[in-house]
Amino acid sequence: MVQGTLLYAQSGGVTAVINASAAGVIAEARARKVKVLAARNGILGALREDLIDTSRESAAAIAALAHTPGGAFGSCRYKLKSLDADRAKYERLLQVLQAHDVRYFLYNGGNDSADTAWKVSQLAQAFGYPLHCIGVPKTIDNDLAVTDTCPGFGSAAKFTAVSVREAALDVAAMAETSTKVFVYEAMGRHAGWLAAAAGLAAQSPDDAPQIILFPERAYDEAAFLAQVDKVVKTVGWCVVVASEGIQTADGRFVADAGGGTDSFGHTQLGGVASYLAGKVKESLGYKVHWTLPDYLQRSARHIASRTDWDQAQAVGKAAVQYALKGMNAVMPAIVRSSDAPYRWKVEAVPLHKVANHEKKMPAGFLRKDGFGITDKARRYLQPLIRGEAPLPYGNDGLPKYVTLKNVPVKKKLPAWEG
Repeated sequence: MVQGTLLYAQSGGVTAVINASAAGVIAEARARKVKVLAARNGILGALREDLIDTSRESAAAIAALAHTPGGAFGSCRYKLKSLDADRAKYERLLQVLQAHDVRYFLYNGGNDSADTAWKVSQLAQAFGYPLHCIGVPKTIDNDLAVTDTCPGFGSAAKFTAVSVREAALDVAAMAETSTKVFVYEAMGRHAGWLAAAAGLAAQSPDDAPQIILFPERAYDEAAFLAQVDKVVKTVGWCVVVASEGIQTADGRFVADAGGGTDSFGHTQLGGVASYLAGKVKESLGYKVHWTLPDYLQRSARHIASRTDWDQAQAVGKAAVQYALKGMNAVMPAIVRSSDAPYRWKVEAVPLHKVANHEKKMPAGFLRKDGFGITDKARRYLQPLIRGEAPLPYGNDGLPKYVTLKNVPVKKKLPAWEG
């Protein structure tokens, strides 16, 4: 028998399809007569008892949520430390859960969020509180362990590949008298999955991107500049895709933005494209343009992958099913059973095998020269960007997205002073 309330929260950088997971959670819970609360701004909302009553939203609004980018309930970068180090916060969280009879906690995020969900499950066990904690996977970096791919990545990968192919046509048209080199910066701190996805834009050896720089390979400036010069002299122009997380052999980020670190301890990155463009112009004398798509990579719902959209909804639905079956400290993972035809399914994996682990690209996905992807990588990546997920458009020519009411639940506890 189902008892209690389900609390859903979003964490970390949002994606084009994280709300599709939210819609999957809410729709499945409604079908099973389970009340769903959402924490405003992730775990911070839970600590502040700033909770949203999703039952106040219409079925049409929840359906529209599935094609709306961003984070409908707000997200945050806020990492809880160990149970001992942050004991007061954990005790406060438990008080909020008890006050609202929350028996199911679903946290939608990446590596650090899986760690938070794992810690909350330990907290409940330590205090003997009946709580089922499920991590819901989300990241555009595709670096979550265990799962074959992660919802959010496929759409960002498609945006990247399409953008690079279209920009390359522009560069090729102007190369005779203008731009010879174009540098595109892709997100990816320690894993170069998104930069690798740009390689799907190429259909022959001379096609863009002719050079891809990955965090998995040390950045060698002399080798890079020599390769750019070689490509320009052979093809007439060159498109470079560089991961924001490329590092020198001594482990220094090429694009440390100097903005310190966030609450997860991550160095703020940004600017590798401008740095590389400057080096190319200074050393080789070519006219260069560069771009930093940044948030555009993760918010581009208009060009979302159908595979990604379907998987995002599937993991949200599965998370509710796992919770109601009494499962705890698990995450719905994507399991690939075939490349061609592409087949996948969702299976539960232990959260502790996901939390704080990082999946980098296999060595076999990188060309021996380090500047591109292999056929093996292409076979893995291509199905993830396949298909379109159509949007409704208004008379103004723009997509019709939804803004939820986000009606707050009445608070029952004193204000949090943390």
